Amino acid sequence: MITLPPRNQTQPNTNKNFTMTKFHVVFISTPGIGNLVPLVEFAQLLGNHDRRFHATILIINMSQRPIVKTYIQSRAATCTNISFLHLPAVDPPSPDQYRSSMGYISLLIQNHKTHVKNALTNLVSPESDEFNPGRVAGLFVDMFCTSMIDVANELDIPCYLFFASPATFLSFMLHLPTLDAQIPTEFGDSDTELSIPGFANSVPPLVLPTAVLNKKGDAYYWYLSHARRYTETKGIVVNTFEELEPHALSSLAMSPMPRVYPIGPVLDLNGPAQWHDPTRYEIVMRWLDDQPTSSVVLLSFGSMGSLSGPQVREIAFGLERAGFRFIWALRDPPKSQLDLPSDPASVDDVLPNGFLERTCKLGLVFGLVPQAKILAHPAIGGFVSHCGWNSILESLWYGVPIATWPIYAEQQMNAFEMVKELGLAIEIRLDYREGSDLVLAEEVERSIKHLMNGGDVVRARVKEMREKSRMVLLENGSSYQALGALTEKLVPKI
Repeated sequence: MITLPPRNQTQPNTNKNFTMTKFHVVFISTPGIGNLVPLVEFAQLLGNHDRRFHATILIINMSQRPIVKTYIQSRAATCTNISFLHLPAVDPPSPDQYRSSMGYISLLIQNHKTHVKNALTNLVSPESDEFNPGRVAGLFVDMFCTSMIDVANELDIPCYLFFASPATFLSFMLHLPTLDAQIPTEFGDSDTELSIPGFANSVPPLVLPTAVLNKKGDAYYWYLSHARRYTETKGIVVNTFEELEPHALSSLAMSPMPRVYPIGPVLDLNGPAQWHDPTRYEIVMRWLDDQPTSSVVLLSFGSMGSLSGPQVREIAFGLERAGFRFIWALRDPPKSQLDLPSDPASVDDVLPNGFLERTCKLGLVFGLVPQAKILAHPAIGGFVSHCGWNSILESLWYGVPIATWPIYAEQQMNAFEMVKELGLAIEIRLDYREGSDLVLAEEVERSIKHLMNGGDVVRARVKEMREKSRMVLLENGSSYQALGALTEKLVPKI
């Protein structure tokens, strides 16, 4: 058994005369829970690895994302080497400036440049010399905060990209300006498969992000704009590891671009169990304690994932026919373009008549659930997932095989990688998204049975990757070494 150190553990320095020079590392993230959580965990990891670093995370507030505020309040109370700094509010983009949530978010972040500059200037000023000296060693931006590269350059602060998605998607984004002419103007215009460095197989257009498949929309413009700026950074930190994505990382290493540091898996293994509805967590865990080992399938579609009413009903019928124990995280669709999905006021209202009564001994239906904690439980034997990268890494960490049901963002490409490139998941759909044909009850039933009763080769590979995902973080592991190389580059040469 591999034992990892606690997340906040550091080794005390016993030299009483030792004065440690400290450096700031500053982080800024897209205001979404799936973007912010891995960024915070990376900041914590960096500080634990090298105590010379103190992290400051700049927070862009967005009223439509109350879950982000709850998460920050929880982490601020427990983090030992991280400060959270809320940036002043700015006027939101006006409706005539954007046509997509990506456009809105990108403009909102861009409008914070002055406040980010002021925050960084205050950190390096002598009056705020809390860390002897007040030196900013680096600014880390996420994949949609590239406008902040301008601020870093203006202040002569090294800027790095923190990429919370897989190396395959990084390869795609870096290649997007070249692919531009090959991508169809509108969804469904072409069946010609694409050759993308980082993928061993040719990639069908229908697994590209929806935003990329509609070149007439402003979301495509913003994808392309962000992608073009990645190479302006001093290095790219990716939440992955060599043993998981060897082909993609090898491809990136051979390209003329900033050095890539695969330091993952970076995970929040507590998740919303720590900051969202502890009563629900206790109910779920007590129920799981009474179930046999590997007998329960978890269905969870992420913090931004939801399905239509007809699709929910097909899942319900398929679950009931499959006959396996289940936990289902069911969310209502967002009320507007910028809102997040929400927990149903009553799950009974969105499910087929009598479903809860007929399955009361088989499973539980809730809203948002503590996914990582559930995956850790020995009763879980399979995971129907939207294939967000955080969720994939969690499932591999605990050795739970996935059945793929992508919905948004780059999840279709993640599903393709897991099934076709790595052989680490079972396919339900690879190209499902809003507006797709329904996955009918028969398909749901068949897929869940295959996930829970079959798929022995995939299950064995996932168990093997579970061990590798832990080994890489130990001393001399590939991710540990990559993190060490990053810290050496961050420390200013004096």
